[in-house]
Amino acid sequence: MSQPKRRFFEGSGATPTVIGAESVIIGNIRGTGDFVVYGVVHGDGELQGGLNMAATASWHGFIEAHQAIVAGRITGGLTVKDNLEIGYTAVIRGRVSARTIAIAKGAIVDGEIHTTSGAPLREFEEKRDFNAKEAV
Repeated sequence: MSQPKRRFFEGSGATPTVIGAESVIIGNIRGTGDFVVYGVVHGDGELQGGLNMAATASWHGFIEAHQAIVAGRITGGLTVKDNLEIGYTAVIRGRVSARTIAIAKGAIVDGEIHTTSGAPLREFEEKRDFNAKEAV
């Protein structure tokens, strides 16, 4: 029997929307499907799919997503309907809410953290290198 994948974007067949490392987006973003962010966003996000933020990414605004993996910086807050994984390089300033939350040792969350399922926060030791090019 194979191990379940902790990374919930692995195996997704749809092509994600990618915001490149040299990109700066100014304005609110709404959309379906997965979003992969390497660059900078200034505005709120209403994402009907998943969010995957690389260590190089930063988002200034409030984000809503179905599920998320965050290795970059968020200033404004994050609400996730399902699972949230916060990597060791992440810095989040604002309220964080998700059904379940796993946070790596070394991550910084400056704000209230709330799990909607009532489950406790799960801490883990990060084994992936978010600074590598293939880290998302």
